[in-house]
Amino acid sequence: MAKSYEAFREKLEAEHKWPALYMYKFIVPKENEENFYSLFPNKKWNWEVKQSKNGTYISFTKKVMIHSTDEIIETYKLAHSVEGIIAL
Repeated sequence: MAKSYEAFREKLEAEHKWPALYMYKFIVPKENEENFYSLFPNKKWNWEVKQSKNGTYISFTKKVMIHSTDEIIETYKLAHSVEGIIAL
């Protein structure tokens, strides 16, 4: 696990008790929108989607019931396979 994920894990475990609602927010270049959606084919997440003012980026936001810190970290690792993604 990368050092940044270790620090993130510690912070999540200090601030949350699982299961709990967790909010994911990602910003994706418009040309990679389908790549983002393809990462979550088995999850029935209805993302709140907003396009940037100039239409070059799309933000995806969703609150999801999470059962462990590992679940969050795996989602972020998966999302980072999309070129240009920003995870907030």
